[in-house]
Amino acid sequence: MDQQPKLSLASLAVWGGEDEYLLDRATQVPVVHSVAFGYRDFDEWYEVATGAAEGHIYGRNTNPTVAVFEQKVRLLEGAEAATSASTGMAAISNLLHALLRPGDRVVSVKDTYGGTSLLFTEFLPAFGITCDLIDTTDTEATEAAIAAGSDLVYLETPTNPTLKVLDLQRLISAGHAAGAIVVVDNTFATPINQLPLALGADLVVHSATKFLGGHADALGGVVVGRSDLVRKVFQYREINGATLDPMAAYLLLRGMKTLDLRVKRQAENAMAVATMLEAHPRVTRVNYPGLESHPQHRIAVSQMSGFGGMLSFSLDGDLEAVKAFLPRLRLAHRAANLGAVETTVGPPATTSHVECTPEERAALGIPEGLVRYSAGIEDTDDLIADLRHALDF
Repeated sequence: MDQQPKLSLASLAVWGGEDEYLLDRATQVPVVHSVAFGYRDFDEWYEVATGAAEGHIYGRNTNPTVAVFEQKVRLLEGAEAATSASTGMAAISNLLHALLRPGDRVVSVKDTYGGTSLLFTEFLPAFGITCDLIDTTDTEATEAAIAAGSDLVYLETPTNPTLKVLDLQRLISAGHAAGAIVVVDNTFATPINQLPLALGADLVVHSATKFLGGHADALGGVVVGRSDLVRKVFQYREINGATLDPMAAYLLLRGMKTLDLRVKRQAENAMAVATMLEAHPRVTRVNYPGLESHPQHRIAVSQMSGFGGMLSFSLDGDLEAVKAFLPRLRLAHRAANLGAVETTVGPPATTSHVECTPEERAALGIPEGLVRYSAGIEDTDDLIADLRHALDF
């Protein structure tokens, strides 16, 4: 039997999932906008409708273009199964609501994305679900909280926007010892830099809007991992109705073909920018896992193959300094997004933690003078020159 050689992540980003669903010898995945899919034969229709045979029935449930996107992410993450959603937050919300029940307990860390944090502090408790958020840098305390009884452990690494790094192997092991499902948000790292499932995680979630799509023109989310758990998330999502649009799936697929190239270029730029900023007199702190000064640098080296395109830094002067700095940037969108080919910047007050008050952000260890910086693919020297000019206020 002729066994095909295993493909690298770079090649999977281009070819993964695209061996089917092509139309009339097209070399690109078609966008299938049809809401429904027709069958002349009742028996065949019934088999597809009941899941006994592969196929599509109704666009809220599945779609050919969306299926290719799911397959590509599944292959990149090395997962058993995948299901998508209309946004990253829809994917996270569907996952949590599908897998948790009243009386369950979630253990997570304080430094999750602001929308995720609100699910833990406001929405899930309203359904009788206990959510304990532990100091992100205290691994021992997190392990103890998990061991005290947990049904689901939710991890995000690197964190948004403080770029803290969690020890995945230790926390995943602790979660499984307690009989918990372990979920990892891999949005910042991407499968190019980190593979949580290979470290033992049960599920991985992405805001595909960010690095996976990479062009800031399509919303989407995806959950990959154990097939039994993904099936539950899919069943909840098809009834909840937060379906990924086929045109968005097409745009995400198109963007993912350059995922390896983009992420590596963005990481190079982020490292150069972080190194420059660390020595700048107007900057009081730089958060980037690739810097040896980063508190969890050794952990990042042990579980990541690259350090990603995200960093954050604190300006001397807090929010007033941020207000003076941002308008002086030329090569950056001042916007609530990240992971695009263009550099994007903004403070947590208008991006990741806009839902929080200044006091709540302070309690989470997020200073008002913090700037989140998503490095694009621009020329490195141009980005550094732009930052130096912007910091001269």
